Amino acid sequence: MSSDRRTATIAGWLFLITEVAAVGGLTLYGPALRNAGYVLGAGADARVFAGALCEIVLVLAVIGTGVVLYPVLRRRNEAAALGYVCGRLLEAAVIAVGIVAVLSVVTVRREVAAGVGSEAVARALVAVHDWTFLLGPNFVLGANSLVLAVVMYRSRLVPRFVAVLGLVGGPLICVSATAVLFGLYGQVSPVGSLAAVPVFAWEVTLAVRLIVKGFDPAAPAA
Repeated sequence: MSSDRRTATIAGWLFLITEVAAVGGLTLYGPALRNAGYVLGAGADARVFAGALCEIVLVLAVIGTGVVLYPVLRRRNEAAALGYVCGRLLEAAVIAVGIVAVLSVVTVRREVAAGVGSEAVARALVAVHDWTFLLGPNFVLGANSLVLAVVMYRSRLVPRFVAVLGLVGGPLICVSATAVLFGLYGQVSPVGSLAAVPVFAWEVTLAVRLIVKGFDPAAPAA
């Protein structure tokens, strides 16, 4: 197996891991994020910890995609390759802040006396997570997707129809995040979910392509 083929396979699996870990983390966080009285009840701390573990895996996979693809992208566009790595690092850092916020909700439930004050603190921490969710997996992810899709489209490392998904999905998720920021609709809503479909399709399609066939051998040399 050539070096580029190995790189493509690893990157493909990392992209798939990001999707599974992101969905798993958000699902497992459910009780802490959606139940306003979580800190006043018995809690579901083990489930929240499992969600945090999923998101730690997500952080590592996000960084991994940038690092693994860097040598290949650098031969096509060094500035874009560096920008993609930095963008993925920023995305991972923002997600990590969200993890800390949710874990802090568990600490409040366990160690702070139950009452209106503790519930307010928990709500504030959940708000921190919600804002990081908007900034990282929406704004920054959209920008990263656009950068990678542009390089893939111009270099023809993957079929252009695959890159077009990223060219559409990246800007669309950023526009949707802007609408959420100004309160036009909720992030977890039918419209918000629909706006995320193209970027989700981009990452999954790219992942499958890289795992099954790797980079296009007919792509022009660097």
